[in-house]
Amino acid sequence: MSHRPHQPAHDPAQDVSPYAEALSDFAARGRARFTTPGHQADAAAQPLLAEWLGYPALDLDVQPTVEGIDHGPDNAMDRTLDLAAAAWGSRRTWFLTNGSSQGNLTACLALAGLGGTIVAQRSVHSSVVDGLMLSGLVAEFVAPNIDHALGIAHGVTADSLDAALTATPDAVAAYVVTPSYFGACSDVAALAEVAHAHGAALVVDEAWGAHLGFHPALPTNAVRLGADLVIASMHKLGGSLGQTALLHLGHSDYAARLEPLVTRALRSMQSTSESALLLASLDLARRQLAAHGEVSIGRSLDAVARLRSRLASDGRFQDATPFVSAFPDVVDIDPLHVVIETRSGGITGHEARALLFAEHGQHVEMSTDDVIVLIVGAGVVHDMEAFADALLALPSSDTARHRHIELPDAGQRRMTVREAWFAPSEVVPSSEAVGRVSADSVAAYPPGIPNLMPGEVITEATLAFLRDTAASPNGWIRGALAEDLSLVRVVVEP
Repeated sequence: MSHRPHQPAHDPAQDVSPYAEALSDFAARGRARFTTPGHQADAAAQPLLAEWLGYPALDLDVQPTVEGIDHGPDNAMDRTLDLAAAAWGSRRTWFLTNGSSQGNLTACLALAGLGGTIVAQRSVHSSVVDGLMLSGLVAEFVAPNIDHALGIAHGVTADSLDAALTATPDAVAAYVVTPSYFGACSDVAALAEVAHAHGAALVVDEAWGAHLGFHPALPTNAVRLGADLVIASMHKLGGSLGQTALLHLGHSDYAARLEPLVTRALRSMQSTSESALLLASLDLARRQLAAHGEVSIGRSLDAVARLRSRLASDGRFQDATPFVSAFPDVVDIDPLHVVIETRSGGITGHEARALLFAEHGQHVEMSTDDVIVLIVGAGVVHDMEAFADALLALPSSDTARHRHIELPDAGQRRMTVREAWFAPSEVVPSSEAVGRVSADSVAAYPPGIPNLMPGEVITEATLAFLRDTAASPNGWIRGALAEDLSLVRVVVEP
């Protein structure tokens, strides 16, 4: 079943940027600034920064709480946030300047205010695990569908969420991830219906979907499908500057109960010195998507279609979309995620990514042992012929000599995240860690899904996956105590 946009793909009323324009007006007045930031728009004081970043950037880097910009009645930021809420169809939208991680931390703190437990997709981002640790929120986990062959964690079905919520009668919320890093979209409307039937709110980590709904060929965004709280990384495909994201509130009674809790939690997770440049980039990227997205995204989709056609005609490498679509939780695919299966073409995904970067000037988002993932930003048009030429020029290797790195299932849970995090712990050789309880969150990055989670039993399969990933080209493990995974932090057993 495919979910397509309910919002207009082109909205002329969105073709304004109040916050960015207010910053420009402030800079044009040339006031003397005896304020933070300490560069005080003086290029002579910071010539290196001004030359590197661009002289106008210093003028626009304005401190918070300026009357008319983000303070006082009818200020520009309030008008901008109203436009953002209208663009995504939310009751209310907040701008975030510390990424979706800030949104996930905020969501966990807010949910803790409801009391009870949550049911969370096991493949949540590591920032959700950090949020569980900070908030003390207790989570029961529901396993996503996993493609062990391609090393991909997908989403959850409505039936699996229903079973998990039935087994957790005190659950106040369900926390799911869609779309996945690989562009697979779950049935958010059905998940919301199931959650609400159990008296639970639905929170969606939509980090990879800030652009959804702004072209008829894209899936619909989660808040329009009934989610109650949605976190979206605008910087990923939406086009704003790095480290920026959106937090959307839905329209249900569950969302209404969350609103005051979210407002309070966000104050705790938000800098009191937010970057005006980051905020303005959100304003401008929102304007571009909402007012001009259909045309610009259409160009991106045409470019992606050309790449897929070239791969199909050559035949060496396979578009993995059919494999991803075969899983029962996947109801739609974001075409701006291009997942290419490489092993059948004679090279591992990790090798392909490294060679494309080092020898062909092509930098792709991520790889597993079996695939590479290209992310095409909304409105971006790459030279797909050049990329295809580079990909098809890669040498074949004997992939049989490379042991397949298989994504393992999670270990058994023995403690809550917070209990394990704060329990007495010790660092042991990984050879002695099997069967012990992890005290740390350790994740192959990207995608940043914890493979070791505080409170879970460490398995040999998980350690082998992390060791092999760390040893692969570009391999990096977030939270590792040693680059080769020779050391692991475990809970001290009584």
